[in-house]
Amino acid sequence: PGWLRRLCGQLLSERLLRPSGVQAVVRGVMEGTGGGAGAEAAAVDWRKCDAVAKILASCPQQCLSLEDYYSLVCPQILDLLHIQDKQTARQFQRVATTTLLTMAKEHPQLAERHLLQPLLAPLLRCSE
Repeated sequence: PGWLRRLCGQLLSERLLRPSGVQAVVRGVMEGTGGGAGAEAAAVDWRKCDAVAKILASCPQQCLSLEDYYSLVCPQILDLLHIQDKQTARQFQRVATTTLLTMAKEHPQLAERHLLQPLLAPLLRCSE
């Protein structure tokens, strides 16, 4: 029903905007994937990663502005690249890179400011 979909969307959005909310949402959705073998399990894993990336790249209605959303969520997306557990890291890196690409296509200036510049800052410092 529509009311349930709206309520779930609201709860998901509220969680994303909290500290470590992105990681909690990714863990919740991705839980139980990656353990299987074969092409079918890999396809399910990729579809889930893509679905989570689309959710992360979409600014919720509760957010005051797209700028605010990017400033809260993008650092958390970059944190997904630093997960230590190998199995979890692979999934989180897929989600992070797919989200980064989606955000860069949809809002290139915001993605550059909140994702690409922080990501490339160490490389830029070394090249100067």
